[in-house]
Amino acid sequence: MNRRICTAALCATQLVATACIAADLGTIGPTYRIAEPHLLQMIEQRLREKWLSGELARLDQEASARSSEAVRHPTPIDGVRTTTAARSFHVDPSITLTQNILGPKGELLFAAGTRANPLDVVALSRQLLFFDARDPRQVRQARGLMVQMPGKFKPILTGGSYMDLTQAWQVHVFYDQLGLLTRRLGIAQVPALVSQDGRFLRVDELAVQP
Repeated sequence: MNRRICTAALCATQLVATACIAADLGTIGPTYRIAEPHLLQMIEQRLREKWLSGELARLDQEASARSSEAVRHPTPIDGVRTTTAARSFHVDPSITLTQNILGPKGELLFAAGTRANPLDVVALSRQLLFFDARDPRQVRQARGLMVQMPGKFKPILTGGSYMDLTQAWQVHVFYDQLGLLTRRLGIAQVPALVSQDGRFLRVDELAVQP
């Protein structure tokens, strides 16, 4: 039965193919050359014109300047303002695992749902000092603390140029990229000092010194 079906299908395919080859459809209509320029050729021509006119070099310089400015002066952290009323509070840095943590051989080290406190494993080596470098008062206050207790603070900006301060102070100044730390710690005002208090982090939003 299967052989008959296959034979019939093969014959039908051959008949259709023969009919397609033999059919004369006649003249459908006149044909014309494509008048529009080739897209790639058009792009190449425009780029050549911009290069000859110097516009490409200008655009490249402008892009480099924008990139340099973005690196030197990152976007200020949204939602963080200068301290208006000093306050202190504690933050529990514990996290809850959302998936299993496996060892190199696939063994289960920590199961999903496990709650762990990083301070049980490693202590905060230096206090975190958050401030806005656009405010000269905060810069002076931060510098004063670092001079009084050298090596005790890690300076982290919420606004201003960390590169300029790094060069001026000869100390590595960090930036709270995308506000990840300030959001995690609940910091809404700067200058702010973060220190370890047992299994918690203490946040002190400091009054700005004149």
